[in-house]
Amino acid sequence: MLEQWNEQVSDLMGSGGTAYLPYDFSDQCTAWLRVSSPDGQAALVQAGWSHIGAWGIEPSNYATTAPGVTDFAPIEGAQIECSLADLSTHIEANRAALIATGP
Repeated sequence: MLEQWNEQVSDLMGSGGTAYLPYDFSDQCTAWLRVSSPDGQAALVQAGWSHIGAWGIEPSNYATTAPGVTDFAPIEGAQIECSLADLSTHIEANRAALIATGP
């Protein structure tokens, strides 16, 4: 899933836009990080919820569901500002750490 996160963040570099990255899957809702970039360099990362239930998402291919997040409700105070490059670097570092620890 972190590989998909990194792909979506990389797609924002240069042109900007919005990507939704899931991080919690519950029966009745899902939690997402909304990554918004106005310029393809800076990013606002907000945590929030959607009423999309986990049963409707295939985690190994969540990108097909992400465009359907139209009811994103941000969690107050749960946001950071950073560069897309830094965000991508941290995602990749976490992915590499998980691979290194193995199953």
